[in-house]
Amino acid sequence: MSVFEHLEFDGHEQVVFCHDAASGLKAIIAIHNTNRGPALGGCRMWPYASDEDALTDALRLSRGMTYKSALAGLDYGGGKSVIIGDPRKDKSDALFRAMGRFVDSLGGRYAVAEDVGISVPDVEIMAKETAHVAGTSGGAGDPSPATAYGVFMGIKAAAKHRLGVEKLSGLRVAVQGVGHVGYYLCRHLAAEGAELVVADIAQDSLDRVVREFDAQVVAPEAIATAAVDIYAPCALGATINDESLPGLQAKIVAGSANNQLAEARHGAALRQRGILYAPDYVINAGGVILISHEGPDYDEARAYAHVAQIHDTLLEIFRRADAKKIATSEAADRLAEERFRGAAVKTRAA
Repeated sequence: MSVFEHLEFDGHEQVVFCHDAASGLKAIIAIHNTNRGPALGGCRMWPYASDEDALTDALRLSRGMTYKSALAGLDYGGGKSVIIGDPRKDKSDALFRAMGRFVDSLGGRYAVAEDVGISVPDVEIMAKETAHVAGTSGGAGDPSPATAYGVFMGIKAAAKHRLGVEKLSGLRVAVQGVGHVGYYLCRHLAAEGAELVVADIAQDSLDRVVREFDAQVVAPEAIATAAVDIYAPCALGATINDESLPGLQAKIVAGSANNQLAEARHGAALRQRGILYAPDYVINAGGVILISHEGPDYDEARAYAHVAQIHDTLLEIFRRADAKKIATSEAADRLAEERFRGAAVKTRAA
């Protein structure tokens, strides 16, 4: 099947398949749109079941970055990369240096940062081969805390809109995935008095949130349908699907995972059930916002104030969705498309 015929191909500008025999690197870099500026997006390392699954993820994630940057008001486009491999077994300096060389070959059209399975030290190895990196320790650092803070502010916006409350105290929140972002989100939620229900495949991550935040643990397959007020997916995507939807008890879905809807139609299905969905690429933009502030004049307070604006952006999307009687995911898409397609018109006019 041609990439152009792929169901997730959305007019992507460039898709690069990367292979380095010496290191064993197999990776895909997808650049969706650069109307607003060069593509910026993390690199994910995951043991995909097939090359087709890896391509699907790269195409979906890169598209999401275009929409994310547009709604965050950033002068960046959307791109993403995936490395096929097990992050617990297959990492090596040679592999990441090879990845850095492929990123460098794009001449600045794409800048790489961390994502699932990739840490700041991994990106710093890539940086030995390319200057087109972001989120290193010499810059803004690990973007996970900023992503978590943005999700926390987004959850507060959703609770205000759907539940009519300003504080999360006493609300039950199910957090699926308590690794980097999920852990920091749990910290914010616990500090405001929320009751935590958590699930993860890593026992050490579970032990930490139980010990520090008195979280209740449930099996991974039970977290999406737990009896809670808010469901926060913070692991991989597509947890809102035909199988999980009928059992959802939460009134709000708001988390850091990318591509939470298995299909676009699931946004409308959530609305029909009265469940408020905080579109993933809006609520999880904190990391890319933080990275966008990198530079000699980096100011952490200014960067986090920008992240906090996710709260008001979501309230605007919720209001638009209500006014037009459409899914919040559709309202977010429309607003983002106004911004990045409008940027193309301005560029051509100039």
